[in-house]
Formats: sequence, structure tokens, C-alpha cells
Amino acid sequence: MPNKRLGQHWLKDRLILEAIADSAELTPTDVVLEIGPGLGTLTSVLLKKAGKVIAVEYDAELARKLPGQFPGKDLEVLHADILQFNLSVVPKGYKVVANVPYYITQKIIEVLLKTENQPESMTLLVQKEVAEKLSTEAGSLTPIAVKLQIQYIVHIGTYVQKEYFTPPPAVDSSVIVCKKRHMDKNVQNNMRRLYRVVDAGFSTPRKKLRTSLAGGLGITKDEAENICVQAGIDPEHRAADIPVGSWWRIMEAYDTNRSAH
Repeated sequence: MPNKRLGQHWLKDRLILEAIADSAELTPTDVVLEIGPGLGTLTSVLLKKAGKVIAVEYDAELARKLPGQFPGKDLEVLHADILQFNLSVVPKGYKVVANVPYYITQKIIEVLLKTENQPESMTLLVQKEVAEKLSTEAGSLTPIAVKLQIQYIVHIGTYVQKEYFTPPPAVDSSVIVCKKRHMDKNVQNNMRRLYRVVDAGFSTPRKKLRTSLAGGLGITKDEAENICVQAGIDPEHRAADIPVGSWWRIMEAYDTNRSAH
């Protein structure tokens, strides 16, 4: 029986499972990290397309049973919480493919963005509205969408109606496909500072950017306005309206102002 507390909803439709795996563009040399394999329906498809699957399963009973279903296959099942999991043990260049529990979707993405060993791609079946929010453009952006789109090219794939799950969740789902942007080491090293500026910008999301940046970075509103002007951004705008690429300019303007003091 699916565990409601763990947000378990089984997906068994073979065509949809194939479509999810196809979205990940797997090759026989790929290592896949599957999060929450459950009954192994998606695992089965992944094992046919990839070289190896490392499955991280929080449910002890499911983790115990899964390996026996795929004798002779290169499947490694680890009983662990993905939010606490040490991603450095996964081979570099791995791809994540998963039907993730809705209630921890954002936390899982945050973990995958923060690790030094980031996946080459993420193909995640998530709540439809969440997929739309993560892939949206300026106008309704959120901090996690900005951070994700800064590092990955994001688009929506297959749409999955709730009726295809057992038990059916309250909402429909969509696959979100995220492919890594390859940045030079310098840019990658600035990511933490960039995140700080993004978090500051969204610290009071309903207020104007100048006010949010001032409060979030501990600077005056005049300094915050100056940063916006230098970055070519209207300080009257709200963080949700700022195009993803513009946050780099805001960070650079903040750095310039800070070093001038």
C-alpha cells in the first residue's frame, strides 16, 4: 500500500514511464540517480536505457524488496533520505530521473542545486503547477525558479493526469526537464554570492526591489536604488518581475558598490 505520509502515488502506465525516461535522453553509459523508486516501475524502464541506476529509497521495506526484482541488472538500492544523502558518492555527470513526492519537490531541487556534484540533468515528475512555476519567465518568478534557471535550461515535458496514479493525487502532474548550463569555474564559484543577492531580492516579495535588497543585504535604500540603476533594472519593479539573467548584473553592481566603501 502506498504510504500517504510519504506522499507515495504509484505510476504504472508503461507509455508514460517510457516518456519520462525518453525525456532524460539516456544512453547506455549513463548513471541515473532515481529518487524514491517505490515499486520499481520507473526503475525497470531506466535500467533498459541507462548503464546503471542508483536508487535512493526512504521507505525501508521498499528498499529491501527492490533489488530482488531486477536480478543481473546494475542496480544499487540505498535506504536513505535524499535530503540527507551524500551526493558526492554518485559518479560525476549522473542524471536524475524521478517521480518525486510533491511535498518535498522544492527541497529536493535545493539539495541538487547546492551540491558540488550537480547532476548533468534532472527529469522530474512533479505537480503541474510546480512545473509551471519552475519554468516560468519574468512576471511570476520565485527564488527557487531563479536559482534553477540560472544553472539549468528548463522546460516542461509530458503532462500526466492524476487518474494514472494509484491512489490518484489531488492534482495533475507534469515532467520538468532541466539540462545543465556549462559555466566556467569562475562563474560557478560566484554562485553562493549570487544566491545571497537573489534571496535578498525576494526577502519581501511584494515590496519593490529597492526595499527588498536594502532589507535583505543590510544596506540603505539609496544604495539599493543605486545598485538597481547600475544593473539597468527599474528599482520600482518587484523581484518576481526581474528576468533571470539580470540577477548577475545586480550581484556585480552590489559587489562594485561594496568594494567602493
